[in-house]
Amino acid sequence: MSSSSPLTELPAIGFLSDLDASHREFFSGFGSFVRPQTGEALIEEGKPQGNLYLILSGLLHVVAAAGGRNILVAALGAGDSLGEVNIFDPATASASVVAKSECLIWRISAEELEALFDSDPIAGVALMKGLLRLAGHRIRSMNAKLAESEEKSAMHSFWKPHT
Repeated sequence: MSSSSPLTELPAIGFLSDLDASHREFFSGFGSFVRPQTGEALIEEGKPQGNLYLILSGLLHVVAAAGGRNILVAALGAGDSLGEVNIFDPATASASVVAKSECLIWRISAEELEALFDSDPIAGVALMKGLLRLAGHRIRSMNAKLAESEEKSAMHSFWKPHT
């Protein structure tokens, strides 16, 4: 996985979409850019994970082991992010993330993120607003999926023959 720095300003995508250009330029001075090769694991399930990632280009698959096989949890592309939970609540990764094409990803560690917040608290607040907006969107999406699952389960129980 190479880590050259091809950008002087991060793009206005994902949790950075509402940030102004000066903040995105400031952020590009923190963290690093990584280019995992096709088939390479960016994150490995069960291993410590302390980075926040923003996918700038490419396709990655999130896979989790279940019942002796890997289950595709999500396909992620430009603007999607990973590691938001572990950056603030360190633990092991709950799934693996594998590059399915050439990718460009911005990676920032918890320590680098803290240095960013110390260097420019206003930019740090803007970043946190973006991350909280993302978390809110994900919670709403999971609630909708849970409600849909419960509805399907109730319909299945309704039509199930009673003996």
